[in-house]
Amino acid sequence: MIPFDVQRIDHVVLRVTDLDRSIAFFGALLGCQVVQRREELGLVHLRAGASMIDLISVDGFLGRKGGLPPGAEGRNMDHVCLRIHPFDPRSILAFLNEAGVTPTQTAQANFGAEGIGPAIYFRDPDGNEIELKGPSTDAA
Repeated sequence: MIPFDVQRIDHVVLRVTDLDRSIAFFGALLGCQVVQRREELGLVHLRAGASMIDLISVDGFLGRKGGLPPGAEGRNMDHVCLRIHPFDPRSILAFLNEAGVTPTQTAQANFGAEGIGPAIYFRDPDGNEIELKGPSTDAA
C-alpha cells in the first residue's frame, strides 16, 4: 500500500541556454515570478500558481551535469502542463500571437488530471513544450 497520495505537480526543472531570456518569457507570457535565485547553482525558481518552474542554466553547476543543451536533436523534457482558468481559446491564441509565439497544437481535447479538456501547446525559447490546459469537459 502506498503511504501517500500525489496532490499536484510540485515543480518542473528545465535546462535553458539563457536564464534571463527564459525568465522574461515565463514572466511575460505566463505571469511566473522569480521567487529565489541560487547563483552558485545556476538556478532560478519561478512561481507557477501552486507549483514551481525551476530554470537551470546549461552552463551552470547543475546544468553542466545534463550534458548538451536542449535542441532539435534532444530535449530535457517532453512538456509541462499548466492548468489555467479561464480557458478562452480565442483570447489565448491572440495573446500568444501578440507575443510572437506560434502554437504547436491549438485547442484540441486532451486527457489530463481532471479528465478530457481543451489544451493549447507552444514552445519556450529553448524548445521546451508548454501545455495550457482548460477544465474538463467530461459529462460526469
